[in-house]
Amino acid sequence: MPSTPRPLRRLGFLTIGLFDAADPGRGHESTLQIIELGERLGFDSAWVRHRHLQYGISSPVAVLAAASQRTRRIELGTAVTPLGWENPLRLAEDLATVDVLSGGRLNPGVSVGPPQHFEQVRDALYPDTADAEDFGHERVRRLVDLVRGEPATGFHGEEGFEVFSSVVQPHSPGLGRRLWYGAGSLGSARWAGEHGMNLLTSSVVKAEDSVGGPLDFAGTQLSHIREFRARHPDGDAARVSQGLVVIPTDSASPGQRARYAEYAARRLPRTASPQGPARLLFAPDLVGTSAELAERLHAHAAFREVDEVAFALPFTFEHEDYVQILTDMATKLGPALGWRPAG
Repeated sequence: MPSTPRPLRRLGFLTIGLFDAADPGRGHESTLQIIELGERLGFDSAWVRHRHLQYGISSPVAVLAAASQRTRRIELGTAVTPLGWENPLRLAEDLATVDVLSGGRLNPGVSVGPPQHFEQVRDALYPDTADAEDFGHERVRRLVDLVRGEPATGFHGEEGFEVFSSVVQPHSPGLGRRLWYGAGSLGSARWAGEHGMNLLTSSVVKAEDSVGGPLDFAGTQLSHIREFRARHPDGDAARVSQGLVVIPTDSASPGQRARYAEYAARRLPRTASPQGPARLLFAPDLVGTSAELAERLHAHAAFREVDEVAFALPFTFEHEDYVQILTDMATKLGPALGWRPAG
């Protein structure tokens, strides 16, 4: 562990983009306004989650395309897009298109594994090929290769009045270095490093990857970060972004403080021991003044190893709550962690 925490170089935030089924436009507009606010406050990045058959953003690429036209500087990311729902070739085309529209600001984050509730959705998603689909790392490798300009076909050239390319078009040369892998296990962190991706590490890790001593979230996450960098061509300079749930309360009203504390308290029991068959360890949500949060983060073993974050906004809060939280992050918490807002 470094003897002193690294100054925070890049500050981002993550939102799920919830909406009311009776008025989905209002929720999507709220998300876009939050991203615009993030840019005005000097945040370096804004990230959206990916939710299928739920009341959250199901098409983050479309939302970020809209955000790219309402912002000029802030980087835009997905954390994360589950590739089990995607065709890597088609996704590569969409990502490259939005990257071009944004002027090179897209940061796609992806993960692997079967789609959630796969047995219930397989007939709608893959009616003819469900048993043949590969939901492992090979799916990520295909996407990475296509985004980086590897040929998708041996055919190219002119055919009549049309011209065909063997690689994904448009091709955005810098996008390949802005691909992120959402890893919660030591094996996934290792794979991401070996394939030159960036690492997104969130508030969930697999307990079985803890080596020696009692199970500990921060120590387990730290082992993932170090294994990733040990395998990455860039070594200690390889990019890692941490995504804990962090809720500053400096300018919050008494009612907001009470609701935030209640939210964190309801979720705290799941952090006491590994959860479910996958034995997942959850990090506690951090709630308090920016001075209190900075002290807790500086004591966090994994946070001390990174200089980029994308703090996650709670799922169920109101628009005005997110405005207060983001404002305090940018004006109080970020500076307390050594960060300076982007111009």
